[in-house]
Amino acid sequence: MSVDQKDIDAITLQLNRTPRGLIEVSNRCKCGNPCVVSTKPSLEDGEPFPTHFYLTCATLNSLIGSSEAKGLMKEYEERLSTDKDFLEKYKLAHLDYLKRRNQYGQNDEINNISAGGMPNRVKCLHALVAHSLAVGPGINPVGDDALERLGNWFKKSCIEDKLWNELQQ
Repeated sequence: MSVDQKDIDAITLQLNRTPRGLIEVSNRCKCGNPCVVSTKPSLEDGEPFPTHFYLTCATLNSLIGSSEAKGLMKEYEERLSTDKDFLEKYKLAHLDYLKRRNQYGQNDEINNISAGGMPNRVKCLHALVAHSLAVGPGINPVGDDALERLGNWFKKSCIEDKLWNELQQ
């Protein structure tokens, strides 16, 4: 999905800063606003940027932060240590992430580093959910499960966006 000035303006509002290393909008919320963007593996100044899929939706960021605070990452860590199938799928998600990011160049400092703690840890649900939203279900088991637990999160997000837009007019 391409990115235009309206997207850049929306992402800037969502992040409260100008997006860096932006390639494209990788997922849109049901209301049409950007939800996940793809970024380059190196920023304009050469700084490595391993987070290829970056979550921009403020509502979803908040909901995921609440899930992290409730200990969901620890639950996933335990599952990775006991469920070999889950671990294998997570390792494949890591490889998928690297393959997709490496299409846009490589940075030796992050050569085998993906995001979110992959392939053996769960460090950031935001990055893992962004990966799931960008590539669709069935690739990242942690991101998929976290999204499933949030249910219809987009309903709250779209309502808030609509109210925010009305206030801006």
